[in-house]
Amino acid sequence: MSAVAELDADRADVRVEGLRKSFGAHEVLRGIDLEVGRGEVVVLFGRSGSGKCTLLRCINFLEEPSAGTIEVAGIRIEGGGHRTRSKREWIRQLRIRTGMVFQDFNLFPHLTALQNVIEGPLTVLGKPRQEAERTGRELLEMVGLPEKADAFPIQLSGGQQQRVAIARALAMNPRVMLFDEPTSALDPELIGEVLAVMRRLAKELHMTMLVVTHEMGFAREVASRMAFMHEGEIIEEGPPSQVLTAAERPETRRFLEAVL
Repeated sequence: MSAVAELDADRADVRVEGLRKSFGAHEVLRGIDLEVGRGEVVVLFGRSGSGKCTLLRCINFLEEPSAGTIEVAGIRIEGGGHRTRSKREWIRQLRIRTGMVFQDFNLFPHLTALQNVIEGPLTVLGKPRQEAERTGRELLEMVGLPEKADAFPIQLSGGQQQRVAIARALAMNPRVMLFDEPTSALDPELIGEVLAVMRRLAKELHMTMLVVTHEMGFAREVASRMAFMHEGEIIEEGPPSQVLTAAERPETRRFLEAVL
C-alpha cells in the first residue's frame, strides 16, 4: 500500500497502528495501537509526560509521527518520510475530518466569536458567507452562547472561550473530535459548562471523540473506553466500570489513587 490512501469510510473512525514518535534521542511514543469505532468516546489518561497529548497531535499530523500509520475516517497516512505534495494534500483531507480543541483555546483574538467559528468554513471549505454565518450561529446556540456572537475573546470567560473553540471545530463538520485536556486551563467553576457541551456531543450527537483528560467523573459517565498511558505506551484499557474500580496494572492503580 502507498504512503497515503483513501479506504472504506465504514471502517473504524480512528485507527493507529505501530505509532512511534521521537524528539531527538527521546522516544515519546513507543508503538501505539489504538482503534476508535464510530460514535465511541475514548478517554486517554495518565501522568504528565506519558505521551497522551503527543498522540493526539500525531493523529492530525500537528506532529509528524516517526513511524506507524494513522487512519481517520477512511484517510490512511504512514508516518515518517518527507511531506511530499501528495502527502500534504492527504494530511489536509485528514485534518478536515478531524476537529481539535486545545488546552488554551487558540481563538483568533482579533475576530469575534462568530468570526472565529466561520473562518474555517469560509477559507478552507469555501462555504458561502450567508450559509457559514447561519451554521455558525446555530453552533453558538448549541454550545449555549448565542448572545456572544459579536463578542471578542478578551470579553469572554475561559469557559466561554473554550465553548467557542468547540463550536469552531464543529463548524468544519468533522467525523472525529480530539480534545487535548480541554478543561485544564479553566477555573474550577467553569469546568462544568465545558464538560456539559462535551456530554451533549457524546450522548445526543453520538460524536466520535478521543479525549485527553483527568476528569474521571466525565470519563465514568461518558466514555465508552478508557486507555491508560505510561511511558509512551497504552498499558491498560477497558470500560470505565472496569478501569476505575478494578484496574489490573499497578501503575494504573497508583495513578487513580492519586487523582480520585
